[in-house]
Amino acid sequence: MASATAQEQRVHEQLFIDGEWVKPSGSGRIEVVNAFTEQVMGSVPAGDALDAQRAIAAARRAFPEWSATPLSERLALTTRIGEALRSRSEEIAALIAGELGMPLKLAEIIQVGLPATTFSSMAQVAGEVAWSEQIGSSIVLREPLGVVAAITPWNYPLHQIAAKVAPALAAGCTVVLKPAGITPLNSFVLAEIIAQAGAPAGVFNLVSGSGREVGETLASHPDVDMVSFTGSTLVGRRVSELAAQTVKRVAMELGGKSANVILDDAPLERAIPDGVAKCFLNSGQTCSALTRMIVPRRMLTQVEELAAAAAAAYTLGDPFDAATRMGPLVSSEQRESVRELIRAGQAEGAKLICGGAEPPAGVEHGYFVAPTIFSEVTPEMRIAREEIFGPVLALMPYESEQEAIELANATIYGLAGGVWSADSARARRVADQMRTGQVEINGGAFNPLAPFGGYKQSGNGRELGRFGLEEMLEVKALLL
Repeated sequence: MASATAQEQRVHEQLFIDGEWVKPSGSGRIEVVNAFTEQVMGSVPAGDALDAQRAIAAARRAFPEWSATPLSERLALTTRIGEALRSRSEEIAALIAGELGMPLKLAEIIQVGLPATTFSSMAQVAGEVAWSEQIGSSIVLREPLGVVAAITPWNYPLHQIAAKVAPALAAGCTVVLKPAGITPLNSFVLAEIIAQAGAPAGVFNLVSGSGREVGETLASHPDVDMVSFTGSTLVGRRVSELAAQTVKRVAMELGGKSANVILDDAPLERAIPDGVAKCFLNSGQTCSALTRMIVPRRMLTQVEELAAAAAAAYTLGDPFDAATRMGPLVSSEQRESVRELIRAGQAEGAKLICGGAEPPAGVEHGYFVAPTIFSEVTPEMRIAREEIFGPVLALMPYESEQEAIELANATIYGLAGGVWSADSARARRVADQMRTGQVEINGGAFNPLAPFGGYKQSGNGRELGRFGLEEMLEVKALLL
């Protein structure tokens, strides 16, 4: 059996700018720590503002020719990238399992399978876009937007990179990518693949570095036409402020505090384990996690028992062990943040059903937090309002269907949600009243071609499928 301790260190000395691996401007380094072993597993350059400026200049020079390249050739490139990702899926999944801590078997499906699908799907998606259409006496064209800065998060690193880079390349845009500093190693593999797939110089550029140095340069630079950002709402506000200086387009996928509404006729034996799984995926480090389970008060005791039983099945351990169902959190800082919010839940009077802030038994190292469930959670509690980003589920009781809908919408966020009912028409009626960008009905599966994004402070714009591609396009009207 493979083990996290067996991974060789990956050390990258160069950045990918203008079609070449180049020496960074400075000598700073970013160390990448294995989430399970707590040991350094690699490092990448800490690029700076000068590196970001070089990459932007390269992307700007490459844009005229790439935007004029036939769509068929651009789609052939994204297809080749998707195929190459699949051919290296075992290697990349193992890399991300180490960086992030997600169990390997899940990483293969989610952390590599979805990005490969996103790149490969561009050929289909592009066929759904009205590149030219007649509206009255006008011809309306959709054209490449320009230079896109992609700033991506650590929790689904390659997936979020693909959700930005694939449609940008297909649209005819050029890209500068700043990956998350905690999980950057997979992005260097992608850069290798894009180069080998034949992307022209400057079409794709990779600059690792801090948000303050690289991210802020990308967001404020006048030669960047669009910023596509995924991360916290707090950082998203800063990106918006900087981008506003040059009135560039901003697409954002930010935080979430998503509600899972269990109606009183729902099949609890199916709905509750599914809801726990939708909260605990990736150790709870998922922006669209269904972290608030809204349940009928008269069924609360039964729900508590079912949820606790589901949580008990989450075996903690080495992400490379096939028996592991939940890996560690990504870092010691993230672990302490989650523990602090668990302590806040207890201090504010929530009923602890299982788990807690204490180190879980049976694991000697790794940034673990025990699967935790609170009940009797009320809307004013921090664990009901704040994005925890860990394996913490809040059970919130209600008396009426209308109260359930009000609880679901009582948040500054609006990224995802869920509804369970034996009556699909009733579930749809409730889903229609939820102010959120995505709603699962009776455990509906994630669709990589459906639009993904949020209402309210969960962001602006949409990713994936046709909607993600159209974010990368400008609209021009020819008046005849």
